[in-house]
Amino acid sequence: MLYGALLGDIIGSLREVHNEKSEDIELFPKGSHFTDDSVMTIAVADKLIHDDRSSVSNKKAYAMWYKQYYRRYPHAGYGQMFSSWANEEGISIQKSYGNGCAMRVTALGYACDDLKSLWKEVEDSCYFTHNNHEAKTGAKAIATAVFMANRQEDKESIKTYISRKFKYKFTELDEIRDNYVFDSRTSYCVPPVLEAFFESTSYETAIRKAISIGGDSDTIACMTGGIAEAYYKSIPEKIMAEGSRFIDSGFKNVINEFTEKYS
Repeated sequence: MLYGALLGDIIGSLREVHNEKSEDIELFPKGSHFTDDSVMTIAVADKLIHDDRSSVSNKKAYAMWYKQYYRRYPHAGYGQMFSSWANEEGISIQKSYGNGCAMRVTALGYACDDLKSLWKEVEDSCYFTHNNHEAKTGAKAIATAVFMANRQEDKESIKTYISRKFKYKFTELDEIRDNYVFDSRTSYCVPPVLEAFFESTSYETAIRKAISIGGDSDTIACMTGGIAEAYYKSIPEKIMAEGSRFIDSGFKNVINEFTEKYS
């Protein structure tokens, strides 16, 4: 659990600025690293493990965990808007339509027992940073894909459900790749993420397809990797062995605790 998202982030980390629009890539070139995508994915998982919801509202609890993890890893490559929010003394409400809320929801797809409670949890996780319909819709779509994939729903069922529920249209990657550019807007990133998963045949092919799109590569691969791991239930040993070198030991501890609680 969760390694799929983190490894996708790491594989995409050097390609965000210098896109490689190919599936034939070296997965972990020198300089690969985790980014804010991994940090916030773990922040959500840690919150789900340890927050007892007794002291503050669920929405505020998410915000506090985000700020805590930002302070632990302040140089992980956050967007300017999020950094400004995280450095505030109080907790204000931001209305970002960026993909930052969708990139961090993998854990929610495992932790919730039904879609209604999942969507409520996603709403709470978005409230202070992405209080925006577009952003929340994308986060719900990614979390729903993880939820359904983990329950071994077939791809066509997942695609049909998400298309109807969230009004997304899907286009084959070969048709969008040439003109796809960097844009962190949620509605621009989420449909190609899902399409990369739909076209895949394994965790590895899902990640390679995600990278081949270009654009916001670390975040796209993070989201794709989270869904793909939930569906395929395994990550190739070679990818785990190479990629785990770049994963913070604290992240691994959280993943172990999360897996024990929610598997």
